[in-house]
Amino acid sequence: MKPHSRPVLRPLPILLSLGLAACGSNYAITPSTTGQVIGSYYENAQVCLESATAKLTCDSASTAVRTVADGSYTLDGKGAVLVTVGTDAIRHEAIGDAGTKVTQKLLLRAPAGHSAFVSALSTELAQVMDGNGGDFASASGKLAARIGVSEAGLASDFNKASGDELAKLKAENASVTALIASASAQAAPADALAALNSSLALNNIQTIVVIYAENRGFDNLYGLFPGANGVPGVNPTSTSSYVPQKDIDGSTLPVLPPTWGGMTAAGQSTVITQAQSANLPNKPFQIDDANSPLYLPQSVITRDLVHRFYNNQMQINGGANDKFAAYSDAGGLSMGYYDGSKMQLWDIAKQYALADNLFIGAFGGSFLTHQYLICACAPTYPNADTSVAKGSIAKIDVDANGNFLHLTPSATAPTTVLNGAPAYANDGALTPADSTGMFYAVNTMQPPFQPSSNAPASADSSKLFADTGKANTLPPQTQTNIGDLLSGKNIDWAWYAGAWKDTTALATASARAGSFPNPPNFQFHHQPFNYFANMDPVKAPAYRAAHLRDFDSQFLADASAGKLPPVTFYKPQGNLNQHAGYASVADGDAHIAGVIAQLKKSPQWKNMLVIVTYDENGGFYDHAAPPKGDRWGPGTRVPAILVSPYVKKGLVDHTQYDSASILRAITHRFSLPVLDGLSTRDKALVANGGKPMGDFSAALALVPQE
Repeated sequence: MKPHSRPVLRPLPILLSLGLAACGSNYAITPSTTGQVIGSYYENAQVCLESATAKLTCDSASTAVRTVADGSYTLDGKGAVLVTVGTDAIRHEAIGDAGTKVTQKLLLRAPAGHSAFVSALSTELAQVMDGNGGDFASASGKLAARIGVSEAGLASDFNKASGDELAKLKAENASVTALIASASAQAAPADALAALNSSLALNNIQTIVVIYAENRGFDNLYGLFPGANGVPGVNPTSTSSYVPQKDIDGSTLPVLPPTWGGMTAAGQSTVITQAQSANLPNKPFQIDDANSPLYLPQSVITRDLVHRFYNNQMQINGGANDKFAAYSDAGGLSMGYYDGSKMQLWDIAKQYALADNLFIGAFGGSFLTHQYLICACAPTYPNADTSVAKGSIAKIDVDANGNFLHLTPSATAPTTVLNGAPAYANDGALTPADSTGMFYAVNTMQPPFQPSSNAPASADSSKLFADTGKANTLPPQTQTNIGDLLSGKNIDWAWYAGAWKDTTALATASARAGSFPNPPNFQFHHQPFNYFANMDPVKAPAYRAAHLRDFDSQFLADASAGKLPPVTFYKPQGNLNQHAGYASVADGDAHIAGVIAQLKKSPQWKNMLVIVTYDENGGFYDHAAPPKGDRWGPGTRVPAILVSPYVKKGLVDHTQYDSASILRAITHRFSLPVLDGLSTRDKALVANGGKPMGDFSAALALVPQE
């Protein structure tokens, strides 16, 4: 079809028919559709009737027209309207101004009978109607309520609105226009439609709750999940074959090494010794198999496993994932998994959605993965080589190009993992200096503010700071984090931590107990914001109190009252977070499932998205190869459960994510600036032949599913 400009020159027969109709003849007048393309006002945009069967394409019987300077158009025929605002269009902020060239293509829609003003908002309505059976009244009412405007305002030229309604409509239009621009870059209309649906689905979410559990790989808990890419050779929907575990020298292990020190943590009623765990076949094994002599139910706490920055990379071994046993201080236990169908969270995942392709944002342990969760960055330690922390700089071996190969073995390290756990010259908390001279903290260091495992210095009368004379006290961090971006837009947020209030009180007591922090069961490096300079307890006590909150005294009360911030993080205390070594699978499962049950009773539930995921794999094996990214990750795959009225029910979501996909979701939903680390990661993925990480919108529907 060939577009033409208004006014429309009609053929003589049509003019005659119009004249005859005016004289009272029986000739029919061709129906028409008129309207205006707004956002600002778009001139020279192409307008047509949209195909009823192929969305985002013109109906084959429709002749396209172009808009004039005020964005108005007249089309022959009736129906839904499709507008293509190309880079040959002109955008006018006000009618009559000179205008500016459009730089990004936009595909705008309007439902049939509601095309007086075609905009990003009418497009949002049309998308919702695609999913609700074409119910305009329902779509309009819900969208107006979510934005906080009248339905009349939603259906008008919002450029002429005033006051609070103008501000809200303009903000929504700007946000949705950005999503439309991104989706419109897709070559195929079907792909653009899918991308737009996914992006708009996030706009229904008003409260994002992140529950950050501990130290479980995907195969470890969900390797048997139906439809998921699970344990090779065990789960029929696994997409891979098992790659046998290798020894340190690269040879295939004849059997798994023993679990050094035994499989169970101290104080457990059931004990599996090192000798009992010897000579297991070289393959994953089920820890809670009642028919196995090594049977450990999910209520029993196993020993901990090493989970550190360089160690994780060595276990992944370029994506082969064949050195988990070789580079584990727990030997064969690293290959264990559970029958997750015994968990309450498994049932929640079946009801809502399970993401089976999410990788930890940064290699290694909880310290770095918590930091990466909030800033997509690694903490810095300037001039570490001349500081009290100089002994914490790791010793590593690199190739001719300076790329990491492995930790430098100690002089007494075994040559085969069958003779003992690996040992290193210095698996320290800090990286060697990079090309800029900067050192980075990649394994556990302590926060500079209380609560910290490092007590206040004797001269600190406030008792609010950690002793900076300790080698493992990290200097206050100044990188931009997600809290900074949210606060910059006056969007409330909070990190709720289990046992936060009690631990803080004990940490700052004048006579600090020698057994601190147990009780309560609290891990200092699980509170990432406490490492940042703008959380200084003397310089910023109000900001700190507003955003670092206690789970036990505040979280459930806030949820019940409908007062959770739009962005809410929750970190369970140690014995409830499923971390091997000090928490059982069963206790953490029951606790987190209980929290979800309470969230579903909240007044905020109808527009809430709950993301349950794990900070890292805890040293447990997973077979899925992480995509190649940047120097920090991504690392081993972990589970993620998505719970919301808007989640596509029963979905196993294969979209590629990492931990910072949480940041992407927050960024996209609240139109925040993009953290540098997110851009760096996605560019690196593409440069290495992969694709950028998702933002969880692929798991969401435009209309509620319950």
